[in-house]
Amino acid sequence: MSDRIQLGYQAVMVSMHSPTYGRLWLSTTPHPGDTVSCTQAEVLVLAAEARSGVRPRRRTELLHARLTQVDADVQTIRTRLEQVREACQVAERQLALTQGQLASWQATVSQLEANYQAHEREERPHSKLAQARARLAVQQRRLPRREKALLQAQRRVARQQAKLGPALRVATELTARLRHLEQENRTNPTPVKITLRLDAGFGTYANVTRLIEMGYDLYTKPYSHWVTAKLKQAHANTTGWERVGKNAEMLAWAEKSLSGIPYPLNVALERFYTGETCKYSTLLHFGDYPVTTDLQSWFQRYNARQTIEAGIKEGKGVFKMHHLKVRSEAGLFLQEHFAAFAANFVRWAAAWLHAQATHNTAPVALANVKTMVQVTAHTSAWVYWQPHGCLLRFSDHSVFAGQSIQIQDYYYQLPLPFFKSYVFAPF
Repeated sequence: MSDRIQLGYQAVMVSMHSPTYGRLWLSTTPHPGDTVSCTQAEVLVLAAEARSGVRPRRRTELLHARLTQVDADVQTIRTRLEQVREACQVAERQLALTQGQLASWQATVSQLEANYQAHEREERPHSKLAQARARLAVQQRRLPRREKALLQAQRRVARQQAKLGPALRVATELTARLRHLEQENRTNPTPVKITLRLDAGFGTYANVTRLIEMGYDLYTKPYSHWVTAKLKQAHANTTGWERVGKNAEMLAWAEKSLSGIPYPLNVALERFYTGETCKYSTLLHFGDYPVTTDLQSWFQRYNARQTIEAGIKEGKGVFKMHHLKVRSEAGLFLQEHFAAFAANFVRWAAAWLHAQATHNTAPVALANVKTMVQVTAHTSAWVYWQPHGCLLRFSDHSVFAGQSIQIQDYYYQLPLPFFKSYVFAPF
């Protein structure tokens, strides 16, 4: 890259499906090769909203309830922090008192020892010196306990302080996010209902939470595998599995709470029979549709996201959007955007041709994008200019022999150089 050894790149692409034109690319943005896909979920959604001009109503009521709980948690942490600070202060006073008493009794013992030696007095079991030594031993044994108690109190204070900082940051972030979503609702008088189907690579708990709050209905799989492992351990031998596919069965639970996601989700455990082995995975859903009572529809609806995979495959195989042809950032930017324009232009042109063509059109030649780009565009044909249109007739030695396209209204690009006159004579 730029004549140096650097990371490769990835393209973040947003597309939509049009009833008229089919798949249309809305945007494409190059990223470094080490970009983790799960970090781009919200960016992709916001790009789609910006290009399409529509978005759902933000679920501010959910975020408000979540913020209320976070504020309560912050207050709990602050209360607990005050308590452990008071306990720490008590431990500090007790340690200081013990240290003072220890020093005092050490001085008393030293003075009595000197006095006994000067008068050559014998130390008896109940003498003042023996009693002082006993008091000194008590303080010596007490000192390590006081030091340990203070250390434990300081650790409890540190733990509560460590909890308070992140909790305050979360509260601040959620407050700002709530205000932003409320403003978006005020500027969105005609919200629409939108469903997102996310690959597991985007199904982090943070993404699921944020997209729910943004108003989307979600069909996804969890990013982490621990949910599947836990459900499998608890329900692998449970009866009541419902067949939803040729080799697939499901169990489901409505409004199930998962650690890390503040909102209850519909959860399903899938198992697939592949020969002698059985594989498991988990489906997550948030929305109004009662998916837990229609597992087959849930299974099919999520797996219908393979149309997205088809779009990615088309970009790679037909329009070569992921093969490095340039070595500069600007070149990559242009390559991606020209490829996206080409993909859209082919579909616009196909729809225009279908609208213009007469009954003798070539349906096979315009069957799909791959055929048009890789076959039709490279097929020899005769062009007949007519007073009221244009006739394109494929040659007899082509794969579309005997087929033609009649166009009533046509436009053409003048070849370079510009500002020259060209005369087209009909055959």
